[in-house]
Amino acid sequence: MNNLPNLSDFKVFCVVAKRRSFVESAEELGSSPAYVSKRINILETNLNCKLFHRSTRHVSLTEDGKLILEKITHILDEFDALSELLNNPLGSPTGHLDIVSSFGFGRKHVAPILSKLLNMYPKLTIHFNTIDNTKDLIQHSIDLDIRIGNEIAPNMIAKKLAPNFRILCASPSYLAKNGIPETIEDLQHHDCLTISERDQSSVLLKLRHKNEDIVTHVRPRFVSNNGEIIHQLAIDGQGIILRSVWDVAEELASGKLQHILPEYWQDADIWAVYPSRLKTSSKLQTCILFIQHELSNRLHLIQNLNRGELISPIDNIHPLTEKVFL
Repeated sequence: MNNLPNLSDFKVFCVVAKRRSFVESAEELGSSPAYVSKRINILETNLNCKLFHRSTRHVSLTEDGKLILEKITHILDEFDALSELLNNPLGSPTGHLDIVSSFGFGRKHVAPILSKLLNMYPKLTIHFNTIDNTKDLIQHSIDLDIRIGNEIAPNMIAKKLAPNFRILCASPSYLAKNGIPETIEDLQHHDCLTISERDQSSVLLKLRHKNEDIVTHVRPRFVSNNGEIIHQLAIDGQGIILRSVWDVAEELASGKLQHILPEYWQDADIWAVYPSRLKTSSKLQTCILFIQHELSNRLHLIQNLNRGELISPIDNIHPLTEKVFL
């Protein structure tokens, strides 16, 4: 190795490894694809190895590239932490965060919270994506996943942000026409609207009943990877859904949806999930605490709901009152 690699070239390398595209990497870095290609070529020359397999459509890591990515990610994190400490002694978060969440929850709750976070900390930058599957956070260089569901990889750190669980419900018009299921087996004879997103199966329902787990099969009439679509179809009277209480609390309170088979539910709390290597990041910790506080305000309707109990309509729905984050 004739020349020591430039640290900034390693940062370019990490972005390309995550985006798997020189064009998309250039967009994130605010440069041109030609610049990205040049820096990668220089880095490969300095390291005397090939980092990527290149084709006309995408790039992928070589075995050497995978090994270097694993090693350099930790070094860059340590450097960023040191830089943050030296340049930010008073604790105001600076730098960049890559955050993901699911479609519906990300749009309705996480995005507005991140907007407020940006107003509070002008030196913080965020890349936020909504996704319908669970990604490997380390492989895709993701700092934080705001995730709904209690199945979390053991090599991740998870902080519970808010309680949540999924319940079965349908519109009064559907139930008046098709009857109310009296047993969990009755679902097989009803129109079910299911979602193929994250940890949910579109044909297999894993539920809790008292202190035991049960599994039941359904034959969905409609499947989507977008929970907002399923939600609206249920309101329209098209069938039964299994949805988070955060998503249907307002409709249950107003009577647009009716809780059925209340003794069955699915645990699905709201978590901040992140790689263990980020546990000392002050900007990440500030972000997580802020999101947790804001969610307690936004999800006020579900704070007092209990698993296994019937959620009934209420006469008055009090408007949201926000607290000031300190």
